[in-house]
Amino acid sequence: MRVMDLTGQKFGRLLVLHRAGTAANGNASWQCRCDCGNIVVVDGYRLRHHQVKSCGCLRREVSRRYAANNPAFTAHQKAHGTDLVSDDGVPLNSLIRSKRNKSGVIGVSYNAANQRWFARLRHNGKYVLLKACDSFDEAVALRRAAERQYLGRQDTAISSEA
Repeated sequence: MRVMDLTGQKFGRLLVLHRAGTAANGNASWQCRCDCGNIVVVDGYRLRHHQVKSCGCLRREVSRRYAANNPAFTAHQKAHGTDLVSDDGVPLNSLIRSKRNKSGVIGVSYNAANQRWFARLRHNGKYVLLKACDSFDEAVALRRAAERQYLGRQDTAISSEA
């Protein structure tokens, strides 16, 4: 099959610089420069079908916007006067993975039907944590404890005493 030359074309925030080889699935890979300056290698199919629009900077920007408008997260900030942060110091509001995550914390969600918070964690294809809680803080604490136990992560919450 003939490879389409994507050199010089722009897909979202990505400008195709040159072909980078062939991916494991047989598709052509392309080296691209994002508007933010990062260089990434992207599968040509995903570029052409608009599945990839940036190096990841677009997702982070959108996540920050959603978290900033998230009542649960802003309530936590007001109550504790601090942000929750990941292992590498990145605010958790920048790590929301999808539009569906409204809590601001990965693995924590609110069920309006029964008015309870849920903490979830899947490890090796199985739920190792699936628990309903009365409060957001309790759900976050359970999620963090499970991350430490199963993923070896350190505590990611900054205490209000700091």
